[in-house]
Amino acid sequence: MFRTGPRNLITDVAGLRVGNTADSKLKSGVTVVLCDEPAVAGFQVLGGAPGTRETDLLEPQNSIVTVHAVVLSGGSAFGLDAASGVQAALREKNIGVEVGGFRVPIVPAAILFDLRNGGDKDWGRYPPYRDLGYEAVQAATVDFEIGTAGAGTGALTSGLKGGLGSASTVLDSGVTIGALAAVNPTGSVTVGRSRHFWAAPFEIGDEFGGLGYPEPMPDDARKILLKYRDRRVGGHGEAGSTTIAVIATDAVLTKASAKRLAISAHDGFARAIWPTHTPADGDLVFALATGTSGIELGADAAIDLFAAAGATMARAISRGVHAATPADGDLFPVWSSR
Repeated sequence: MFRTGPRNLITDVAGLRVGNTADSKLKSGVTVVLCDEPAVAGFQVLGGAPGTRETDLLEPQNSIVTVHAVVLSGGSAFGLDAASGVQAALREKNIGVEVGGFRVPIVPAAILFDLRNGGDKDWGRYPPYRDLGYEAVQAATVDFEIGTAGAGTGALTSGLKGGLGSASTVLDSGVTIGALAAVNPTGSVTVGRSRHFWAAPFEIGDEFGGLGYPEPMPDDARKILLKYRDRRVGGHGEAGSTTIAVIATDAVLTKASAKRLAISAHDGFARAIWPTHTPADGDLVFALATGTSGIELGADAAIDLFAAAGATMARAISRGVHAATPADGDLFPVWSSR
């Protein structure tokens, strides 16, 4: 039986802190995951429209093994500036890999498209994301808000507001795994237009409503419900979505195993969102292994870890939508109003 960590947040993985910042007028924000000590990292992109920074170095064959932080941001390509703000804050703290007498913080980043969500994007010459990234580092803690917060502030799904979600799982091996997701897919996280989440089989307690699956299944359960078929956010065929996420564990992993963890966490996208990994989504998962448990997993225990990665990610996605709160100018309602 899966059980949650004490917070049911990614920060149940020892060695991680999360900082959120947002601009309510902009309807956008930034989330940073800080590593107390450099963490082994990997990533996997399965969406067709990614926006990323410093991801090539995460491939197992490349030299850099560990990172100091990862950034999830709104703002489409403009949001990649958030990583510069995070780098600046870490450099002030003398955090980074030493290269020729300089400290260089390694901060991979990914963005989601939230430009067309009702927020005021008339920011002038330079977008605000660098400053938001800097502020997110200052706000980092083990307890943080989910729902309409950080990178999930302006997120939308098909028919509902999206949000920032997180969840954790403690395995029988003693290993903890945690997930964090900024949920902004073009698809739907609920079965048709019901209140029931696709991820219902993986729910622990009533962490996103406790409703299970509908019985019988509604007539629209098989209907392809896409955000951009709604005229409030764009016409049919217009791209711009993306769910971006982090999966983390306190197990000891190699860089190659961290990539495998990121791949496995994408199963949670498929369990929680339908459709997912479309040409309009830039779906990406970062993986972090802090190694703070000191546990190296054998073959059987590793399979449990990778299975839990998908389940934990599905729960985090659902929790982000479940926790969303209304704000002035919203284009879509929140789940609690359905």
